[in-house]
Amino acid sequence: MDILLEHNIETKELTEEDIREEVDTFAFEGHDTISMGMSWSLYLIGLHRDIQKKIHEELDQIFCDDVERPTDEVDLKNLQYLDLVLKESQRLFPSVPTIAIRVSEDTNICGYPIPKGANCGVFVYGLHRDESVFPNPEKFDPDRFLPKNCVNRHPYAYIPFSAGPRNCIGQRFAVMEEKIVLSAILRKYSIESLDPRDKLPPKTETAFEKLETNSNPD
Repeated sequence: MDILLEHNIETKELTEEDIREEVDTFAFEGHDTISMGMSWSLYLIGLHRDIQKKIHEELDQIFCDDVERPTDEVDLKNLQYLDLVLKESQRLFPSVPTIAIRVSEDTNICGYPIPKGANCGVFVYGLHRDESVFPNPEKFDPDRFLPKNCVNRHPYAYIPFSAGPRNCIGQRFAVMEEKIVLSAILRKYSIESLDPRDKLPPKTETAFEKLETNSNPD
């Protein structure tokens, strides 16, 4: 916001409405997607005691018995196993399961011509379940993202924050925020998820659907 306001003062190229629209994007993308990412991560951690044990061991090494100390920049770098867990959680349940794009030039995908100007949807949820890239794709396995297991993996096989020139500008901040919140919770608690995955199917929503739901007095 500081950069936007400074740019507005210096160049007058942005109107107040332009800035407001950008802030709306920050508020929605930064709140809803991160909260969903943390919720699914905690749910999956609560299902897998062995993985939760590894997280607690890492937290104990970094923070010892101090459950109140704020997480700093060094801690974030050292939370390597938690980072793997967050990546695998986003693989199974990406906060943005579908990305809409407009094709900028005529192209061809797997033999199918896609004309310039066409609107396309990238089904990230399905892409992350490609068995040729992620064997046994429904298994929650953070070790998939160990450096040795990422060798030769196509960079666009895993795109929880989209990809290319329009990728998420706040992805690093999002990961930092998730690490801080989850480490704060798991330093104090052990968690257990009571419902198995087949009893908790995910549901996709759009901003418009949420607006409609929230405006319904019933």
